[in-house]
Amino acid sequence: MNAISDQDIDSAYKELGYLDPRFEQLRERLGTPDPFHFPDGGRTVDSNFAGMVMHILAQQIATRVALVIYDRLVTATGGTPTPETVLMLDVEQLKAIGTSHSKATYVRSFAEAVSSGQLVIDQMDSVSDKDAEESLTRVKGIGPWSAEMFLIHQLRRSDILPAGDLGIRAAIRNLDSLPEVPSIDEVRARGEAWKPYRTYAAALLWRSLSEPAAAALDRSEEA
Repeated sequence: MNAISDQDIDSAYKELGYLDPRFEQLRERLGTPDPFHFPDGGRTVDSNFAGMVMHILAQQIATRVALVIYDRLVTATGGTPTPETVLMLDVEQLKAIGTSHSKATYVRSFAEAVSSGQLVIDQMDSVSDKDAEESLTRVKGIGPWSAEMFLIHQLRRSDILPAGDLGIRAAIRNLDSLPEVPSIDEVRARGEAWKPYRTYAAALLWRSLSEPAAAALDRSEEA
């Protein structure tokens, strides 16, 4: 996992502000959220395998709910999940901890891919963003959103814009005063101007969706 200091984060936000002054305005209002942490109580783990499992579990549900299910998985596997301990659980046992049938099959498919050597998850830290996403999305149940969230939260990559995320698209609609939510391709096109700091842009866009609450949080953190 890449070590990134608070100074690095502050510098990146300043550079993003030079590229697009609107992000400097957002930064002045909303502060500098750590873009590599879940905004609503999530966590990173030392194991890339466990980190990807967590992101599969988090698909289309609240982070806090996904964490409850993940903690149950940790209990069921007797510690941080590994491919071997996950594969000891069948679909019904995985469903019993609170996940859906489809996610249970996705978690097992991912574990099988890693166990067989089809996917070398422990080497993801050293490959490019593009290669990492392509490798991950070859596995059943891992789409672009899950792969991009993994790249941000687990691998701490600084230039990821989850263009398909509905929150990102809604925030860009607000930022650009658009009549409707932009398409994924339109989000990607706008994001070209924010390279190589698109992860930081995403963090501010997410925070902008709850601007009053975010401002209150910043004040409480300063107190």
